[in-house]
Amino acid sequence: MTVKHVCHTPGLMENRVRDWREQAGWSQGELARRLGVSRQTINAVETDKYDPSLPLALRMAKLFAVPVDQLFLDSWEPEA
Repeated sequence: MTVKHVCHTPGLMENRVRDWREQAGWSQGELARRLGVSRQTINAVETDKYDPSLPLALRMAKLFAVPVDQLFLDSWEPEA
């Protein structure tokens, strides 16, 4: 899968939630319903305004049947 957008906000992770949601043929509202969250939460995650909680990230990964690191990409590197 190709990542369609890049995170430009320092401190937030790049994510592929929109890509996986669209591949599943779901609206933001449908994904929100399946996860038990608001559509606004899904929108905030997809537009890199909000990093989801660990439980929500794990539910997303389980729903899409992919590892968490295929949904969320963290470019952080520890200092040497």
